[in-house]
Amino acid sequence: MTDRKLRESFWLLIMLASLFIFSCSVISIPYKVTKGVVKGVVGVGKLVYVVGGFTFKVVMAPMSWPLTNEEIETIDSLPPKEAIRQGRVKRSPYVVKGKRYVPMSIKEARTYREKGIASWYGDETRRQKGGHMTANGEAFDPNGLSAAHKHLPLPVHVRVTNLENRRSIIVRVNDRGPFIEGRIIDLSAGAARRLGFYNRGTVRVLVETVEEG
Repeated sequence: MTDRKLRESFWLLIMLASLFIFSCSVISIPYKVTKGVVKGVVGVGKLVYVVGGFTFKVVMAPMSWPLTNEEIETIDSLPPKEAIRQGRVKRSPYVVKGKRYVPMSIKEARTYREKGIASWYGDETRRQKGGHMTANGEAFDPNGLSAAHKHLPLPVHVRVTNLENRRSIIVRVNDRGPFIEGRIIDLSAGAARRLGFYNRGTVRVLVETVEEG
């Protein structure tokens, strides 16, 4: 066996071991894994991987951190952090301001495609002490490539295309929102910069789920 094949086998074993460890938590890979998708695993509770040429770093947040969207009242009829602790988030119904939201099925998510208005969020977290937790328990990075969606399972990857300048990126959906009428996705500040609408606040986009493999 060549050194390259040994390295690939090593990383595959590390990935599988990590996914086993994380299976009791909220980190999951909802797409088929092919050669070159996983870049590496660093430490406990941290995963680094590549999808479509975009690198994602997933870190679990301490339970003491506040949610990025503190308006979430319950997830799966539990207090949000308890649902996160139990890993009952992916497709669980949740309540915001008394309204119940029911995420779509995995099957529905695979063919999801929608045009609408995107906004961005996250810069406000820089001015506060400590970090913030997404709706599935991940550490929120305003500079990263992540997003919030009301109905997609968590986590899942989507390609977002700015319909004005045709720029396109892939983001990891790991949060809930936006809860403003007429908006279909909330992107991190870093994603908004990559798509070229950071200074405007909103833009019309196409959102499509991505499945590797």
